[in-house]
Amino acid sequence: MDMSLDFLQPGQIVSLKHGERNLYAEVIQFVASRQLCWVRPLLMVTLIEDSPLITDLRHASDLLWPADLFQPALDTEVITLLSQVLAKQPKTELDSAGKQQLNQFIHQLWQAHQEKLGIGD
Repeated sequence: MDMSLDFLQPGQIVSLKHGERNLYAEVIQFVASRQLCWVRPLLMVTLIEDSPLITDLRHASDLLWPADLFQPALDTEVITLLSQVLAKQPKTELDSAGKQQLNQFIHQLWQAHQEKLGIGD
C-alpha cells in the first residue's frame, strides 16, 4: 500500500468523496489487519452550485469501510461545517431523507470501488 494511513487515529475526522458529495466521519478504530476503518458519520455535504447542502448524520449507523478510500479532513473545512450543524437543535434520530442520502451515497461509492478493483464483472 502506497499511501500512509497514519491519519486514521481514533477521533480524527476523515472524508469520503464521491461525485458532488462528501461524507465527513469520525474515526472510531482502524483495523490494520483487514485495512478497514470503523467510522461514525457526522455530516454529508452535497455541492449544489454556490451553496452546499449540509445533512446532519450524527444519528446514522457506523460504517466499516476500506481504509484506503478515506482522506484526512482539513480542520478549517470541518470546523465551519460542523459549527453549522451543531448550532441547530439536535434531532433524536436520523430522518428518512438523511438515511436515504447516506444509503445512496454508500451504494454509489461501493459500486465505483468495485469497478475500480474489477470486482463483480
